[in-house]
Amino acid sequence: MAAAEPKPIRMVAGLGNPGAEYAETRHNAGFQTVDELARRAGVSYWKNQLGAEVALIKVGDAGAARGVREVVLVKPQSFMNTSGGPISKLCREHGIAPEELLVVHDELDIPAGDVRVKVGGGHAGHNGLRSIIDKLGSRDFSRIRFGIGEPPGRMSGADFVLKQLRGRDADNFADTVMRAADAAELALARGVVFARDHVNGAAAQNGKH
Repeated sequence: MAAAEPKPIRMVAGLGNPGAEYAETRHNAGFQTVDELARRAGVSYWKNQLGAEVALIKVGDAGAARGVREVVLVKPQSFMNTSGGPISKLCREHGIAPEELLVVHDELDIPAGDVRVKVGGGHAGHNGLRSIIDKLGSRDFSRIRFGIGEPPGRMSGADFVLKQLRGRDADNFADTVMRAADAAELALARGVVFARDHVNGAAAQNGKH
């Protein structure tokens, strides 16, 4: 029996840290992916709302009024560990249920270059997800898991995720941003279960590890 499809996504929140010093780091995978979604949608204006940068886009939806659904793009400006505050406030402001939320985040436990879609689940030690679960009081949101791999040698996880990307690492990261944005667009257009079933494992098949 096929898994039940959650409600259509109405908010995509990318996790990261504000400020130029964090812009080109692995921990800002969510910000960069949401920025790419905004670029593809022709977004020209972001507003500051409830502790986040917010933009609105429209996606095709045969079940919605006039065949389009408004989707809120969010980049919390409160730093990763307290992302749940702005996101939960915006969900209340826009009347968005947890299962209508899609969160894009970096993932140490997934090989670099791999992108996976997940429906619900725990935080697996990710402080951004932990904050969201705490503030929403729910684990029922979906996720785009942006694989960054494990740190080399004895480098700490904190140093690894906040290290400035250069050269080939930056190029590979930019390629993964594009595929994470593709996965998010698929989730918006066809639903998160469809996206999960078609995206997960694609990196392995394409030799992206």
